[in-house]
Amino acid sequence: MPIPDFQTLMLPVLEFAADGLEHSSSEVVQFLAQKFQLTDSELLELLPSGKQPIFNNRVAWARAHLKMAGLLEIPRRSIFKISDRGQEVLHQRPSKINVSFLKQFPGYLDSFSSKSSEKSISNLEKQVNESDATPFEMMDFSFQKIQKALVQEILDRVLNLTPQEFEKLVVDLIVRMGYGGSLHDAGKAIGKTNDEGIDGIVKEDRLGLDMIYLQAKRWKRGNQVGRPEIQKFVGALAGQGAKKGIFITTSSFSREAREYSPKNETKIVLLDGEELAQLMVDYNLGVSTISTYEIKRIDNDYFGEE
Repeated sequence: MPIPDFQTLMLPVLEFAADGLEHSSSEVVQFLAQKFQLTDSELLELLPSGKQPIFNNRVAWARAHLKMAGLLEIPRRSIFKISDRGQEVLHQRPSKINVSFLKQFPGYLDSFSSKSSEKSISNLEKQVNESDATPFEMMDFSFQKIQKALVQEILDRVLNLTPQEFEKLVVDLIVRMGYGGSLHDAGKAIGKTNDEGIDGIVKEDRLGLDMIYLQAKRWKRGNQVGRPEIQKFVGALAGQGAKKGIFITTSSFSREAREYSPKNETKIVLLDGEELAQLMVDYNLGVSTISTYEIKRIDNDYFGEE
């Protein structure tokens, strides 16, 4: 079954704590995983950031909202238990507990922020009600959506570059990634061969102890690079006595090209248009930061017990 959203988890979390005992976060995660019959792959599914399992994140948010409404108590670090108010709610046998249900309890909305942020909190609350996503998930997915749009915009710009501008972009990226020794060294190496399918050579390290051979294809979308092109590149590398190569294209590679593996010791890295654009984002090439948000959490070491 799909991973339940955090509002669906609220009532089961409270029911789990109904015995009045203290419980750990890992206990409730394990209990709910069994209750909802989640598979190992579902439990290992991560947020887009790759920092935390989606299910653990949703359980944590369900627990946090119950705490803000006064239905749970946190007696000490990483431990929770049901409160008297929580027991009263369970005695009413609610069919479900969600954000709308929790609004009835004094102090719940006050727990989000100060009065100066009431409008923002109201908007956030509306989004949570409509999407059933945790605020952390919403931010994470929004970030990924912005990143994907940026990658496509970069690729559009790259496709409009002249061959010389594209060559310079490749040089700049390689240097940003730590190859080529310096911009001057890399600039001399790229484009100086144009021999037998080799578009350039760069140093793998600053001392030039090993070399990497390049081929770059500024092809439009839809023009896939096939296996024959990769085989030609491997042959060109063999002709140079080289064992390492990077094939860069602004389009994409066919499945056969991706699956092709040389029989010798030659190592080939394939970079398609989206991967090229993503590397530009990762290494801040052709992009600039417009906003930075810091996500903070409680420092358990500071507030921990002696």
